[in-house]
Amino acid sequence: MDAGFLLLSIQGRNYSHTFGHVKQCPPKYRFVLTKEDFFIYQVLFFYLYIIYYSRLMTNYNRISSIDIMRGLTLVLMLFVNDLNMNVAPAWLGHRPAEFDGMGLADWVFPGFLFIVGMAIPFAFSKRFSAGQSLYDISRHILTRSLSLIIIGVLMLNTGRVDPELTGISKNLWALLMYVAVFLFWNDYPDKENKFFTITGLKFTGLAIFAFLVLKFRSGQPENNGSLITGWWGILGLIGWGYLVSAFAYVLCRDSLLKTSLFALFFLIMNMFSDWKLLGFLDPVKPILGIIIDGNVPFIVLSGLIGGLLIKKIPGKEFKKAILVFIGLGLAYLIAGFVLRTWFIISKIQATPSWAMICNGISFLVFILLYWIVDVRNRIKWASFFQPAGENSLTTYIAPDILYYLIWSSGVPFLIYKQSQEPIIVIAGSLVWALLMVGLTVMLSRLNIRLRI
Repeated sequence: MDAGFLLLSIQGRNYSHTFGHVKQCPPKYRFVLTKEDFFIYQVLFFYLYIIYYSRLMTNYNRISSIDIMRGLTLVLMLFVNDLNMNVAPAWLGHRPAEFDGMGLADWVFPGFLFIVGMAIPFAFSKRFSAGQSLYDISRHILTRSLSLIIIGVLMLNTGRVDPELTGISKNLWALLMYVAVFLFWNDYPDKENKFFTITGLKFTGLAIFAFLVLKFRSGQPENNGSLITGWWGILGLIGWGYLVSAFAYVLCRDSLLKTSLFALFFLIMNMFSDWKLLGFLDPVKPILGIIIDGNVPFIVLSGLIGGLLIKKIPGKEFKKAILVFIGLGLAYLIAGFVLRTWFIISKIQATPSWAMICNGISFLVFILLYWIVDVRNRIKWASFFQPAGENSLTTYIAPDILYYLIWSSGVPFLIYKQSQEPIIVIAGSLVWALLMVGLTVMLSRLNIRLRI
């Protein structure tokens, strides 16, 4: 019997229906639908259609291209961060602050921010559907954001350690900090049966954090030599962007109009900030500077708009989704180049033109992956990137532990970095990035994976 073909017996009568078309029944199942049966038939058809549509949407909500794009941007991030830019071509790296243009590295981070926003509607829809209260969801947002901000600030300060004043070498301080991160934020299995063990490990992590913070001295005048927030670090920026966008989704839910107004507001904030019109907010800038600047929230909210579109457009109407995303991608690109009249394209300065162009690229890259992976179901080629996307925090942080171990040893393991041949430098960094994805997979199998 074909899928979707149903044989129902109600009060001695047989009913048959195939979704989307009528199927010819064998003679013994043929019947004449009488008026008294019509209402029952309608109710049954509507009920079964709802079940069918719900299952379709349940499958559809698992958007593989989101994980794959997240993993792809992480691999690119590891790749460009590892490059020796004294040898590698300039277009692969970050362009200087005053340069009007961008390289590959200048898109990678906003590409990740964009995909952070895309995932929000799907993640929070599950929480609302599970009956979580507004309090529980708000606590989750605050906890996750604060965790990312804390790790980002700690990572930012690793390079500021003064070994003589701190009494600990930079490498050891950083290694202990990363060990504490994994102890405290690891996603431990079997939490109920190992409650005391896991609690002990988390308290050990907290004790290491307290020790490192109290011992920290930079020897610099900023904040009397203690920790600084600075630009908050990569993870800190993600934390602030997530905080704004997640609460925006809680307020707007699936409203494209309201979400777009939020995005427009932060784009205008970004423009005003670049024009130096927000000086009256300087007193709160040390804490809320990322929100006031508007750039990071605007990028994440643009991704949130993309996530809402994918969530709203039925899977069977993928052509519509493709056209909408291509249209938006081109619109963002055009708007970015129009804004270039007033703002240079600069990642370092976080200009509105740079944000618009990066968002345009992200819309186009995502819809290409969506068409390949979710529409055409060509997923095997990208399965390598999926673990990185599913364990993004582990993928980003674990390589730093290896860096500090290598630097502590004094042995030049990364010999490709010393080459003067661009092809060797590029190939070496690419292999390093791919190996780090393998490291993430290995750690995951050992139940070492960060979850915030």
